Amino acid sequence: MASEFFDILSEWGSLDTWIVVTAALAAMACALPGAFLLIRRQSMMGDALSHTTLPGIVLAFLLAQWLRRSGWISPEAYDTGLHAIMFAGALLIGILSAALTEWVQKLGKVESGAALGVVFTTMFALGLLLIRLSADSVHIDPDCVLYGTIETVVMDTIGSTGIPRAAVVSGSVLLLNLALVLLFFKELRISAFDPALATTLGINAHLMHYALMSVTAATLVSAFESVGSILVIAMLIAPAATAHLLTDRLSTMLGLCLGTAALCAALGHTLAITLPSIVFSRLGFDSVVDASTAGMMAVAAGLLFTTAMLFGPRYGVFSRLLDQLRLSQTIAAEDVLGLLYRFEEQRQPDAGTNLRVFAQLMGASYARTRLAIYRLVWKGQLSAVATGYRLTPAGRQRAEQLVRSHRLWESYMAKHFELPSDHLHESAARVEHFLDPKLRAKLEAELDAPERDPHGRAIPAEDQVDAGRGSREFNPRPG
Repeated sequence: MASEFFDILSEWGSLDTWIVVTAALAAMACALPGAFLLIRRQSMMGDALSHTTLPGIVLAFLLAQWLRRSGWISPEAYDTGLHAIMFAGALLIGILSAALTEWVQKLGKVESGAALGVVFTTMFALGLLLIRLSADSVHIDPDCVLYGTIETVVMDTIGSTGIPRAAVVSGSVLLLNLALVLLFFKELRISAFDPALATTLGINAHLMHYALMSVTAATLVSAFESVGSILVIAMLIAPAATAHLLTDRLSTMLGLCLGTAALCAALGHTLAITLPSIVFSRLGFDSVVDASTAGMMAVAAGLLFTTAMLFGPRYGVFSRLLDQLRLSQTIAAEDVLGLLYRFEEQRQPDAGTNLRVFAQLMGASYARTRLAIYRLVWKGQLSAVATGYRLTPAGRQRAEQLVRSHRLWESYMAKHFELPSDHLHESAARVEHFLDPKLRAKLEAELDAPERDPHGRAIPAEDQVDAGRGSREFNPRPG
């Protein structure tokens, strides 16, 4: 299978390169406004605009056709001005759609999602109706409108340069979007995260909203020929959503968003020319040799999003499970330290030798307890002796931190809440793992530096916690 894959890729030509470049430019141009729509929780507005711009594009196209047939513009002017007319039509309809959505929401007193659904389905249906009514008199292919024909669009080059016209258009829009983001980054960021704060700082949040809608609508037109009206949604939302799963920093997110969009194009075209032939030839369908690049771009976007969702460093499903496993194992190890410390206080340093009894006292499984002990030995916080395990100086220092946190929290709870003394331990057993020296210092100041907890047990002093207590195996305390 691998050899077949590389055999197909060995036939890669300049046309394939231009397909990837054009698709990447279109996807990256869509990804930039899509990132801000995602932050504003308006991703569905981008979805709606990709539908509602359809009647604007069709009406502009029909107007240009009528002007050419009527002799108002020459065929040369038609070819050069068609994109500008389509831009204007989509831009006007995009702004109108955003305004109509707010108008329906306020006048009809419905939530924003319902208003959005009413507007974009109506406008999209109007666009499809115009296509169907005009299909006989004007060459408008519904499949081209909906799914795009990037494989043939790249053949329309500028003179003898060999550069596809669609690549120039998409690249120009990408540069324009980048320039706008760089010039108005502060305004876009503040109005996206907190429109009310933007207004108090003198930034017109409503103006920024409509400007973003206008840029999005214009960008959709530039990608219209490449990926079509429907599949542009994937390029508008999926790269931004993927990048958002990988970082919370806006500037980093924008960079990852652009990289993901370009990768969608490269991976999508590669899959389009290799995967169908490899799969369907084994099923007996030798006539299937490739698939739509635009469609595979959407598939690639979904694959990248799924990968980020599963393996992202912070929000990935497996990463979160791994973090939870690490946290649970850390808590188990710290419970071992705390329990051994209490045994030493009670002059019972060997009480935890039996691991099963130890696990029962901790409320943990035998395997988890054994793993925690192995980890502590590896970190040098426990040492194995003939009778079991003992705290090392490093282990005793960490155990004192935990016991100090536990008993300070019990004291805090007893002071501020009317709870029976037997209800304090469970809360403190959870909180002790998350109190750092600063929080312990604040608790100590709040409690006037107590020396004993509500049960009468001594609270280790912070200087002892920081300095440790030498190499003694245990040090019983009074009380």
